[in-house]
Amino acid sequence: MAGTYLVTGAAGFIGSHVTDRLIERGDRVLGLDNFDDFYDPAVKRDNLRRWEGHEAFHMVEGDIRDRHLLAGLMSGEPIDAVVHLAARAGVRPSLEQPELYADVNVRGTTVLLEAARQAGIGRVIYASSSSVYGGNEKVPFSEDDPVDHPVSPYAATKKATEVIAHAFHHLYGMDTIGLRFFTVYGPRQRPEMAIHKFTRLIDRGRPVPMFGDGSSQRDYTYIDDIVVGVLAAIDRARGCRVYNLGESATTSLAELIDLIGRALGREPHIERQPLQPGDVPRTWADVSRARQELGYDPQVPIEEGIERFVRWYRQQTA
Repeated sequence: MAGTYLVTGAAGFIGSHVTDRLIERGDRVLGLDNFDDFYDPAVKRDNLRRWEGHEAFHMVEGDIRDRHLLAGLMSGEPIDAVVHLAARAGVRPSLEQPELYADVNVRGTTVLLEAARQAGIGRVIYASSSSVYGGNEKVPFSEDDPVDHPVSPYAATKKATEVIAHAFHHLYGMDTIGLRFFTVYGPRQRPEMAIHKFTRLIDRGRPVPMFGDGSSQRDYTYIDDIVVGVLAAIDRARGCRVYNLGESATTSLAELIDLIGRALGREPHIERQPLQPGDVPRTWADVSRARQELGYDPQVPIEEGIERFVRWYRQQTA
């Protein structure tokens, strides 16, 4: 049965893909995005160009911190659930603007949850992050592991949103479903993120900055797998739950750069730099809970995903 969903951050990387899939399967999407200048807003507008004028899509430009705007959006047509993907993103920029990150991610999420409560919307699926695990040494990371020691303001804001969501569930019985995304990549990835940035630099014959000795590891997750997980959470998750959505495999930074170079057919030129504050040595998702409760089953290994990304990159730069 088709539903109607308010998707915040609808024009962003993950939000636009989720919007695509919801509309393609017959749902209606009310999109909200503030088109901030973290990267070129024109890129975000292009992400949703295909749905302009479509009867199943309506886009609103605005901020999740605007309670009056949210009240108006949520008091219109009946909304089955809020898919909250809007956030100030990125670990390193959060070190320079911690107050902004707290205001957007923590206060903004609180404003949104309260608006949903007042409108009688009983379900909010929201984006969390693998960064909440901080420098945990036990791997792979499980949702039951302690996440009390984030190492960046961004990570701290994501931990805080999980705590606030729990409070709204406890007090008001709302379904609040947190999705801890593990280093998502693929077409439309933000231009400053590693895979997109490295691809651009290698393709242009410019040096690639490698922080540390290249041994740091990430659980890179292809966007198609993430979207399947988000839709499964929309359809199946209830109560107050948190799920890891990752590929459940790790790739070192050095291996990643090599994979991108091979997909481009170019030799990367490495520029070694010191480790950056806020970075963690590894991320690795235990997705057992998501497999069991959501039917989540990631299908795209990093080798295939990088090749897909490079094909998309070449189409954009042709």
